[in-house]
Amino acid sequence: MAEDPEEGMLAWDESIFRDEHVFEIDYVPEAFRHRESQLETLKYGLRPAVRGSRPLNVMVRGPPGTGKTTAVQKLFGELGGQTGVRTVRVNCQVDSTRYAVFSRIFEAIFDYEPPASGISFKKLFNQVADRLVEEDEVLVVALDDVNYLFYENEASDALYSLLRAHEAHPGAKVGVVVVSSDLDLDVIEELDGRVQSVFRPEEAYFPKYDQTEILDILSDRVRAGFREGAVTEDVLEDVAEITAETGDLRVGIDLLRRAGLHAEMRASRRVESEDVEAVSEEARHIHLSRRLRGLSDTERALVETLADTDAKRAGDVYETFEDRTGLGYTRYTEIVNKLDQLGLIEANYESLDGRGRSRTLSLAHDADVIRDQL
Repeated sequence: MAEDPEEGMLAWDESIFRDEHVFEIDYVPEAFRHRESQLETLKYGLRPAVRGSRPLNVMVRGPPGTGKTTAVQKLFGELGGQTGVRTVRVNCQVDSTRYAVFSRIFEAIFDYEPPASGISFKKLFNQVADRLVEEDEVLVVALDDVNYLFYENEASDALYSLLRAHEAHPGAKVGVVVVSSDLDLDVIEELDGRVQSVFRPEEAYFPKYDQTEILDILSDRVRAGFREGAVTEDVLEDVAEITAETGDLRVGIDLLRRAGLHAEMRASRRVESEDVEAVSEEARHIHLSRRLRGLSDTERALVETLADTDAKRAGDVYETFEDRTGLGYTRYTEIVNKLDQLGLIEANYESLDGRGRSRTLSLAHDADVIRDQL
């Protein structure tokens, strides 16, 4: 009998996904593989909170896409069910000032946002600390992507306020988990001396996953997220290999989702190698896309200026940037330094004959890729 041409083809209302949320950035897997020792360090530091005591502080470091945020979310999920413990995770890529950090904490405690203006930081801080004392709660704050607080020169002030809360408000118990993906940033060294004296964290380092570990983790996602038989072992190994090349697990998770969507566009019940190949380039840029999404309008304007102009010297670039934004040179320099720290641009000094040194700027990624991601 001839093969049915409709076999293997999706109807318009069918999906090869069992649960597409499994491939979202905020998904916390039930099984969290290959991070047992790191979780133990986090648990060791935060265990006193369960007993009503001030927890130890913990510093979580590692390259992007190595499970740092997931580990914190998983542990916070367990701690959140404990009476007398309040957990708050702050995305410092979004909330990159001390005031913004405490606004997120305020919102988590009071279940509404503080006014955007008209309330001083001192009043905001006092209300948070007073509520903790009144409710006899231990507060554990995770400053995720804390490197963004450093880029804005806000890290020392934010940590000082959290770590010294018990001095201004006896009975306030606060512990801090700082999470950094910037391996060039020496968190302790870059803090003010007043903060260094009280910030003595336990350290949990998250190395890159190897290809075998990646295959284990992605296999779990496939079983939870796709219908049975939708992703073959060969295709999964291809995805794991691409992921290992980038060192970022999020690339593999995003690649699976995109490949699944591409297969659905073909009305296929299976993800094939052609689907992976078709979307692999876009998935490889997930880290770049995430960094660009976190930029302010003026920071994006500078990236766009560099993508659109042949100018390299900082002074020449500034002329075009000023036309676009109207910002002064001091703020321009601050943005240049931040984008350099983020790895989006390269800012180097070169000597000019008899005229000192000049700074040259260039994109750290292909201009066409930058434009596409923007």
